[in-house]
Amino acid sequence: MSLDVHLYEPIAELAPFELCLECIVSTDDGDTDHRHENLVFTRNITHNLGKMADAAGIYEACWRPEELMGAAPRVCARDISELLLKGLEMLRRDPERFRKFEPENQWGRYPDLVEFVGAYLKACMANPDAIVRVSR
Repeated sequence: MSLDVHLYEPIAELAPFELCLECIVSTDDGDTDHRHENLVFTRNITHNLGKMADAAGIYEACWRPEELMGAAPRVCARDISELLLKGLEMLRRDPERFRKFEPENQWGRYPDLVEFVGAYLKACMANPDAIVRVSR
């Protein structure tokens, strides 16, 4: 099992042959107004790194961003960027502290989380208006 993180940039119009994720998976009758979206970032990481992410203060930003925003309808990349930055700094400052959270089977290691958070942060900073969606 793993975590999938996606950033979608809202776009005004799609070509007639294109469908966004909401169009493809929607079960409504078409009355729901939604903005079409373009995938700008996607990344996958093992759930085995959840405890390490929690120790770095970024579990919610990565695994449960919707819980950070309360009743907000959407989470944007700008909403989690600062948390990711602080967590990445913490991870890099004290690697030995975080290596203790590596699973015995080595399926998910400290460098994997550092790379994941770094790439996620870079994408969030490059696309601050992007909508964050995760699949757990």
